[in-house]
Amino acid sequence: MKKWLFWFSAIVVLAAMQAGVRDVIGPYYFQILILVGINIILAVSLNLINGVTGQFSIGHAGFYAVGAYTSASLVYYGQTSIRAAISFLPHMAQDVVLLLLGLLAGAIAAGIAGLAVGIPSLRLRGDYLAIVTLGFGEIIRVLILNIDAIGASRGFSGIPLLSNFFWVYFFVLVTVVVVHNLVDSSYGRAFISIRDDEIAAEAMGIDTTRFKVMAFVISSMFAGIAGGLFGHFEMNLHPNSFLFTTSFYLIIMIVVGGLGSIEGAILGAILVTVVLEAFRGFGPFRLVNFAVLLVLIMLYRPQGLAGNWRLFRKAGAR
Repeated sequence: MKKWLFWFSAIVVLAAMQAGVRDVIGPYYFQILILVGINIILAVSLNLINGVTGQFSIGHAGFYAVGAYTSASLVYYGQTSIRAAISFLPHMAQDVVLLLLGLLAGAIAAGIAGLAVGIPSLRLRGDYLAIVTLGFGEIIRVLILNIDAIGASRGFSGIPLLSNFFWVYFFVLVTVVVVHNLVDSSYGRAFISIRDDEIAAEAMGIDTTRFKVMAFVISSMFAGIAGGLFGHFEMNLHPNSFLFTTSFYLIIMIVVGGLGSIEGAILGAILVTVVLEAFRGFGPFRLVNFAVLLVLIMLYRPQGLAGNWRLFRKAGAR
């Protein structure tokens, strides 16, 4: 009963905010708010791999791109047929069906990509795993650059506007709740044991490769959802939105916030997104200022912004 009450209340609040938030804060700040929500999904999902399971993946932008382009392609090329099949529904309901189908396709495609990368590569550890995942992210970007059906190097335009404040922050809630429940389950304890001592976890009978692949696939699926939300909000996708620097920014978010902490991933995503935008006016010195800020945070708050503070759970954080 409490769960149903929570979701009902959340949906009502988000729907109420959707009605007027853009008019209150203006289009510019509204776009930043949307990007913050998308980055929260990406950071919380990446934290499941890097923070909770203790692996070092730097290819999250690749799964983000797979989800974005898969979702956009399904809706762009299939919307006529889908709308014809559900023509009995009002236009707004048709938009909802299109978006959810696109996000589902993006999540499945990103999950399959995560499985394809995870099975052969997650037997590796440390720097070797990082290099493999970085290579995967670049392979995806180069493939996109050479597929004309999705715009290649000129970008994929004409994507329907289906994503909005409600859907972005609804999936923020879904991501946080799913990852929270997962980490506090028996699966989460297996993830944490792998992070703390993989050899000891194997000695206790935990199939470490299986659990690492599981964490990788779940994380990849949420990255795919974030990509779909991004594409259907921006209405245009370009390979430059999924450079390897995107993966590094995501890693910075979870490190600054606090590895293994959902609260930290959220705080890190908000801080990095807002600060990067705030420093945009500094031109070529933008990243210099950003780097100085990161150095100061690491010097004076090495445990991350969240530290030992826990809102959602006690398990999982370092």
